[in-house]
Amino acid sequence: MLVIGADGEKLGVMSPKEAMKLAIDRNLDLVKIAPGATPPVCKIMDYGKHRFEQAKREKEARKNQKTVEIKEIRLSLNIDTHDFETKGNHAKKFLSQGNKVKVSIRFRGREMGHPEIGLDTMSRFAEFCSDVSSIEKPAKLDGRNMLMFLAPKAGK
Repeated sequence: MLVIGADGEKLGVMSPKEAMKLAIDRNLDLVKIAPGATPPVCKIMDYGKHRFEQAKREKEARKNQKTVEIKEIRLSLNIDTHDFETKGNHAKKFLSQGNKVKVSIRFRGREMGHPEIGLDTMSRFAEFCSDVSSIEKPAKLDGRNMLMFLAPKAGK
């Protein structure tokens, strides 16, 4: 097997016994890095320190990840202009923070007979937020609810 020293220099090809003796003499561990290679590559290192540094790197990577939340905005079928603009501004704020927005309209009673009004409201809302968002899933009637998903624009 090909053996690499603790500071990265090649020690050459040797038997596993010799490599193990060398590692024990230096008070370190012998770790197989590439067992599939010919000859297999081993490195003399402090394995505990290696695992600690690896865990530290993984923790740092997890810390830098951003989780995307889905915020919900509920509209009504006969929403007034000011309420519409307020909810639109809330959605824009959520989208600019990098979150996705779920827009829903609940149809009550006889409102079920007019899904086209809900579709019109949804398209107006999508148009209102079009400068910061793109439609991820278009408006679709699901039972008594109409749902639409907006995602932040890629450039934002």
